[in-house]
Amino acid sequence: MTRADDPMTADSERALDEVVGLCRDMIRFDTSNHFDGSGPGERPAAEYVARRLDEVGIASTVLEAAPGRTSVVARIRGRDRSRPALLLHGHLDVVPADRHAWSVDPFAGEIRDDCLWGRGAVDMKNMNAMILAAVRRLARNGALPARDIVLAFLADEESGGALGSRWLVEHHRDLLEDCDQAVSEIGGFSVSVPGSPTGQRVYLVETARKGVAWLRLRARGTRGHGSMVTAENATVRLAAAVTRLGGHCWPLELTRTTTRMATELKGLTGIDIREDDLDATALAPVAGLIGSSLRHVANPTVLRAGDTVNVIPAHAEALVDGRFVPGRDEDFLRTVGSLVGPGIEMEVIDHTASAESDPDSSLIAAMHRALLAEDPAAAVVPYCSSASTDNASFAALGIEGFGFVPLRLPAGFDFARMFHGVDERIPLSSLRFGASALHRFLTDH
Repeated sequence: MTRADDPMTADSERALDEVVGLCRDMIRFDTSNHFDGSGPGERPAAEYVARRLDEVGIASTVLEAAPGRTSVVARIRGRDRSRPALLLHGHLDVVPADRHAWSVDPFAGEIRDDCLWGRGAVDMKNMNAMILAAVRRLARNGALPARDIVLAFLADEESGGALGSRWLVEHHRDLLEDCDQAVSEIGGFSVSVPGSPTGQRVYLVETARKGVAWLRLRARGTRGHGSMVTAENATVRLAAAVTRLGGHCWPLELTRTTTRMATELKGLTGIDIREDDLDATALAPVAGLIGSSLRHVANPTVLRAGDTVNVIPAHAEALVDGRFVPGRDEDFLRTVGSLVGPGIEMEVIDHTASAESDPDSSLIAAMHRALLAEDPAAAVVPYCSSASTDNASFAALGIEGFGFVPLRLPAGFDFARMFHGVDERIPLSSLRFGASALHRFLTDH
């Protein structure tokens, strides 16, 4: 995990052991976000974070947007206070888990097969634990990061951040006003490519993210008896529109980030993401993440129509999760409108802007140095996240966002499936790697 010329100290060993325990503790807090306010909330997990910070002398502020919907913010003084601060953040909430579908209790934090299992092990209590381990190590040693760091452990990311990052921006922007860059999910994970001409391991660092357009489609017809012949059936109209939308093959839409990703991946691995079947390549464990970043996506997710079998409903509606390539939201919405056709009302119920950050930023160079110190075979490639993150909220303050959760993953580890999936888990070695790499990064930049 560390280079031969960089011997482990007792404190670094402690920090690497500590990160597993921190992550395990956090998984054991059920912070499921049910999207309707009925979940348990984040407060116990937030209080745990505040205690772990206080133990090493890092003061924090516990903020509550609504009862139980709790975030924690702290500031660590850096060596160069003339520089803008770095915002380092993670979310405390998780999506719900069906206990009956799992091989283990999703909130027990069980260790099995050299992995830590549980909801949030990947999304994203792993990063929260790595942040805590890294800053606790700095504090115990009396060391300062390169510049001020603002830590934010946030509520409500999974349902859009209205009670977390968005609320923080609206009500406590003074805590963030001197931050110019932010680091969080989804990036920094490795992909092993057997037979790579250079022998390098590829770490995908997020320098762009797709935008979000959640849509409501409505069809109207004539209410009537289910036994009658009618051409005014709202359910049929909606079903036809959803079928056209769901069956559409969206073309590649390359941006500055994804063009560079394609070029660099081809040079490092020989794989052309524009032409090859990614599921049949060594990139298969993250093929879904990469492939979805290259084109618009519009997935119908909810259908509602009628309430009894013998009544033709007068209206029907569908919800669509739309994700658009950076800078192409107007094109996306225009195409969706064309696909669903006339007679279907379309409403944008949530719009989150896309973004592209500078892949040549000195921040990326610092990430690369930190990875190389832990893995001499590391090569950093920028990529575009197919999902939005809390970085989108902070972009409203002019804060440039990046995704860097440094994880050296075993070859073939199905990382993409772990997000919101059943039997979510993270290798213990990856957690330890990440805590050490993140510590190096904070010290360097």
